[in-house]
Parts: sequence; C-alpha cells; structure tokens
Amino acid sequence: VEFLYCDLASMKSIRQFVQKFRAKNCPLHVLVNNAGVMLVPERQTEDGFEEHFGVNYLGHFLLTNLLLDMLKQSGTHSHNARIVTVSSATHYVGKLHLNDLQSRCSYSPHGAYAQSKLALVLFTYRLQHLLTANGSHVTANVVDPGVVNTELYKHVFWFVKVVQWMTAWLFFKTPEEGASTTIYAAVSPEMEGAGGCYLYNEERTKSADVTYDEELQRRLWTESCKMVGISDESSRVP
Repeated sequence: VEFLYCDLASMKSIRQFVQKFRAKNCPLHVLVNNAGVMLVPERQTEDGFEEHFGVNYLGHFLLTNLLLDMLKQSGTHSHNARIVTVSSATHYVGKLHLNDLQSRCSYSPHGAYAQSKLALVLFTYRLQHLLTANGSHVTANVVDPGVVNTELYKHVFWFVKVVQWMTAWLFFKTPEEGASTTIYAAVSPEMEGAGGCYLYNEERTKSADVTYDEELQRRLWTESCKMVGISDESSRVP
C-alpha cells in the first residue's frame, strides 16, 4: 500500500496528484471515487465551488477525467479497468438545478448534499455511454453503500447524533459492511464487462427516474467540463 495525497476540495491538488501518479508509470485498474462531505454549513472550496458539489462531485469528475487515458490503457478485453463511484440513496430525493449548481439562490445542506449525489449517478451513466461509444475496455458503475456508521454524520444536529449513538448497532452498517458493495463492484468476476449499473447490497437496482434522462446527463457533463476547466470531448459523441 502506498499513499499519495489528494485533496478533492482543490482542483490544484487533484492535478498535482495526477501528475505524481503518472510519474510512477504504473497501470491503473480500479478507481474508487469515495470522498465526501455531508450536511456541512454553507461554504466554498478554494476554487469557489459550493462544498458539497465541489468535493462530492466536481472533484471526482475532474480526477476521473484526468485519469481516464490511464484506465483505458490498463483495461483489456478480458479484464476491464473499473471506475466505481459512491453515491447515496439520498439521490432519489435530489434535484439538479442546472441554473444554480452552486446553491447560491437558496442554500439547504440537505438539498445541496442530495444534488451532489444525484450528479454522481448522472455522471456515471454518461461516462459509461462515452466509454462504450469509444470501445474502451473500462466500465463505470455507481454504488449505494447504505447507512454507515462513520464520521460523515458529524454535521447533523446533536439530537440526531444521540439517536445515531443509541441505534447504530441496530440500523447502521459498520464501515466494513458499508464497503462491501464498493468492493463487489471493484473486483467481483460477476461485474466483469458490466457498466452503467446502480448497485445496492451487491445487487443491481434501479436509480431515480431522472438519472436516465440522457439530455440531462449531457448538459451536466458539458457544464462540469466548463467548471473544472477541461475540454468537452463528449461533444462529438451522440
């Protein structure tokens, strides 16, 4: 195991990380997008993005795109490289505000968190469409880990924290249990060659209806490219 520092709240840090990883000249078979913040007070990343959208979504969007060529080079017909992105059941109640992705008009911690998780599902489906269109040996899937007892809940109200402490053993998954679906998506032979799936408890399931809106997927992708400062190569793909 080797550690390389990468701050998903910083576009500069992400680019520096990718540069250091490239210098190692080693293959990349699995990328798990798992960083996240939840219900944080209204604040911005160093790049001026609303923190939920910047960390949970845009950071992963940029990281994945900058590593995509390495993933394509590492994947083969019999062993695809895999991209696994961690979303949440919260995406089912999320709404994507394309005219206000930074939640500046009306900020709600719950709304901003749900929007970032919805964006991750839309991103994954669009990414898989592009990978398939290019004939790449790379798959992209999105997982829902369930309700996991971690520090992710540190910004909830004190009453919720008390309830969490009292009921975690009954209703919450341990971090090990919460990681199981991510690991399944990353290494299971059953997922070889399968992309564009939403997984929960190691099973394929249906995500929110809006996530299958291909026009919305395209518009979010294009806008995301502008926000992180990369070219939109997908414009040539129908």
